[in-house]
Amino acid sequence: MPDYNSSIELLHKFIKNENLIKHCYAVESAMRFYAERLNEDCEIWAVTGLLHDLDWEMYPDTHPNTSVPVLEENGYEKFVIDAILGHAYPERTNVPRETLLAKYLFACDEITGFIMAYSLMKPGGLNEVETKSVKKKMKDKAFARNVNREDILKGAEEINIDLDVHITNVISAMKNDKRVNR
Repeated sequence: MPDYNSSIELLHKFIKNENLIKHCYAVESAMRFYAERLNEDCEIWAVTGLLHDLDWEMYPDTHPNTSVPVLEENGYEKFVIDAILGHAYPERTNVPRETLLAKYLFACDEITGFIMAYSLMKPGGLNEVETKSVKKKMKDKAFARNVNREDILKGAEEINIDLDVHITNVISAMKNDKRVNR
């Protein structure tokens, strides 16, 4: 399985949009945060978060399915690929979220996007984002309308973590990552 640095190179080979790269780093941060707390392999969890949207920029209509050949040809393990496919289940793939890795990836994806969008409204960016404000903004359906609120709720439920705690954890992870919080 490729190491972290090889995964960063792959990310930058396939994704050029800076906002999408930042989103991938945000998901990586949240995944690393949870891997540390669950005593899981931090590098594998980080790489999974980092590469989960590898094909989104070039192939949004077939994402994440079109990333599979690239990941296989670069030596990524099946359980990593299945977790990436699982973050779009059932809408786009036939791969259910069965592992902790897959469930946490799903739980971290949409919420990081929402938090990032919300932070752009704040003069101090992520440093001014609080859980209570994020939850209140989630009720505004016009804001960040592409972020699926049901998936945010379902993600916290699948990892069996209270939504407030999950949002707090993800905000903390994102604030501590200089690539995300600049």
